[in-house]
Amino acid sequence: MKITAITPRQILDSRGNPTLEVDFSVQNQVYRAAVPSGASTGTHEAVELRDGKPAYHGKGVQKTIAHVKKLAKKIKAKTFTTQNQFDGFLLQQDGTPTKKKLGANTLLALSLAFARGHAGKKRLYADLAEALKKTPRLPLPFANVLNGGRHAGTPLKIQEFMVVPVGAKTFSEATQMVSEVYHSLKKDAVQKFGASAGNVGDEGGIAPPLQNTRQALDLIWRAVEENGYSQKMALALDCAASEFYERGTYYVDGKHITPAELTQYYLDLHGQYRFISLEDPFHEESFTEFGVLTRLLRGKAQVVGDDLTVTNPRRILQAKKSCSALLLKVNQIGTLSESFAAAKTAESLGWNVMVSHRSGETEDAFISDLATALACGQIKLGAPARGERTAKYNQLLRIEEDGVKLKLFSLPH
Repeated sequence: MKITAITPRQILDSRGNPTLEVDFSVQNQVYRAAVPSGASTGTHEAVELRDGKPAYHGKGVQKTIAHVKKLAKKIKAKTFTTQNQFDGFLLQQDGTPTKKKLGANTLLALSLAFARGHAGKKRLYADLAEALKKTPRLPLPFANVLNGGRHAGTPLKIQEFMVVPVGAKTFSEATQMVSEVYHSLKKDAVQKFGASAGNVGDEGGIAPPLQNTRQALDLIWRAVEENGYSQKMALALDCAASEFYERGTYYVDGKHITPAELTQYYLDLHGQYRFISLEDPFHEESFTEFGVLTRLLRGKAQVVGDDLTVTNPRRILQAKKSCSALLLKVNQIGTLSESFAAAKTAESLGWNVMVSHRSGETEDAFISDLATALACGQIKLGAPARGERTAKYNQLLRIEEDGVKLKLFSLPH
């Protein structure tokens, strides 16, 4: 593939902060990619480069634009055949394990734009799946319909409360189920707490003034039952426990508890609500506690590593006995090829893989094609609200028109 022009620009993400977008020109066609940004981020994520100057309160990305312009001269002088070859070039130019020289956001924008250019007139998911030697399958949406933690201003410490339409037979049906439950939940919250309870957070979920986790789960389950989905819908949680970890204890539901007590807390919640997925239940260095809970929930729920594993094959191998699923975020690692390697490493351990958005998103729906190509069967999308979230749902609905089937949920072995 011969790239004739590369145009970087600073755009706004869904939080109104700057992010990087890059255009590639290939045979008179333009291929574009934009980079998301997280709020609750893991310590071991690849470095996101920001300007640190007064503009945009330090969050500008002019440094990344300058890096892209310098790299563009070298890229245009070469011909690249594969994603691995292109990403390998990018990694060589950076030369650091954390991408601190050029920034993971710089590398990722280029990496994703290359993938689109490589696909050309082919469907992106089809081109990616061919490279991965996989049969594409649509993922099941994990929809964050109620927010806590850093995504809300309430006493709730658990960050994301998700619904999962496990009984859906098609992605269209899954989308309908999620949308109906979401709107019922919003209506119920407004009736109980007033109009402000229907306001939405970064990922589209509502943030009513709830005091504890069970109140949130009860409110969601009421909406599930109102729509007749009690046998077709499941719950999932992203705890983001590093955010409520304080010097060896965890502050949740109004009190400090030990890791052992937190383990029992999760087991009690599972006994009552039967959630199927639990993400980041402990601090990002708590490999042992993760492992204990994974064993106790084996066959009942997957335990997902996010801040613990940061889409990094080395951290995934370190956590091989700690988790049963990987949360895959492309901007945690910096290139598409490394994301593929992370997914492959997780699958080699018998884990599930869940592709994920970030709280600071763009209208770019790349992850919809990525999850389909990986045939991993799971994608975290946020609520069916806000354009940067619905863009991902809508892309998956388009892909379904190609005859791609939904992969049904199953727990890791």
